[in-house]
Amino acid sequence: MHHMSTEMQACIEECLRCHSTCLSMAMNHCLEVGGQHVEPAHFKLMMACAEICQTSANMMLIGTHHHKHTCRECAEICEECAASCDAVGGMEACAEQCRKCAASCRAMAA
Repeated sequence: MHHMSTEMQACIEECLRCHSTCLSMAMNHCLEVGGQHVEPAHFKLMMACAEICQTSANMMLIGTHHHKHTCRECAEICEECAASCDAVGGMEACAEQCRKCAASCRAMAA
């Protein structure tokens, strides 16, 4: 296995946590609450966030320098998802995790 910095290990963990949080919140909380929580723009953003987080984690685990590209996009999508979760309301845990992931990915993309 390639040498991995502690920062990269932490970013992988944040990405996987964010993937899990977004997917779980979308499939459980949002679908149960309905209304704005299942509006297409918000719901698609949550799915996109979960996917890019998993992809970014995978790129870092593979050990390719291309992780910088996916991490940059991941940070952007996570910030958008956090803002959307704030706007919809009642999704503080998801918004918080998205912001943690965004910060970690931003550092990895640098």
